[in-house]
Amino acid sequence: MQIHGLNKTTLLDYPEHVAATVFTGGCNFCCPFCHNADLVLHSGTFPTLSEEEVFAFLQKRKNVLTGVCITGGEPTLQPDLPDFIRRVKELGYLVKLDTNGYRPEILKALLEEKLLDYVAMDVKNSKIKYDKTVGKENLDIVRIEESVELLKGGNIPYEFRTTVVKELHAEADFEEIGEWIQGAGNYFLQSYRDNDNVIQKGFTAYTKGEMEAFVEILKKYIKRVELRGVE
Repeated sequence: MQIHGLNKTTLLDYPEHVAATVFTGGCNFCCPFCHNADLVLHSGTFPTLSEEEVFAFLQKRKNVLTGVCITGGEPTLQPDLPDFIRRVKELGYLVKLDTNGYRPEILKALLEEKLLDYVAMDVKNSKIKYDKTVGKENLDIVRIEESVELLKGGNIPYEFRTTVVKELHAEADFEEIGEWIQGAGNYFLQSYRDNDNVIQKGFTAYTKGEMEAFVEILKKYIKRVELRGVE
């Protein structure tokens, strides 16, 4: 598997667990506000870690860590992702997958094999704005809808999440998102943060008060809606 980074200890990436995070390269989206530009655009030139290095580390940390997060880029692009997860599970770890949801067939196979213990899926925007938000023309929104329904109809913990960007999201979008994912268990809004590795400069964040107003809109539709990392 194409592994470009390993965060050896995190208390944030996997709710209620001490975990390690594995970063894969490449993505089938090109969200202009993404802060992992190198992993998305230049993963082929990025240094890699071997699977054996990763598993040697995980073997040593079995008594400290309880979970492994797999993120990207977009992990479902990796053809050997199932094999990698099987090896992680054999060590006794719980596995959390971060995904943009554009490969529902992969997500479904992983869920059916019970290889995942938690899924965090991005809901980038309302359906009508999705293609612009992810930088992908002729987007097949049905694929995103399938992944949403897979998680809502499944039996493992999951969350939906949106990185909110002032230039891309408006109040009406959260009404539409709420109606779309109505009944979901957990939905988190994250504020856009600028950095030097963003794909496209020029985006800004809403204030905390404005973000809280979006939360109130969403609470009409979703059981648990919270801000994450908003100061």
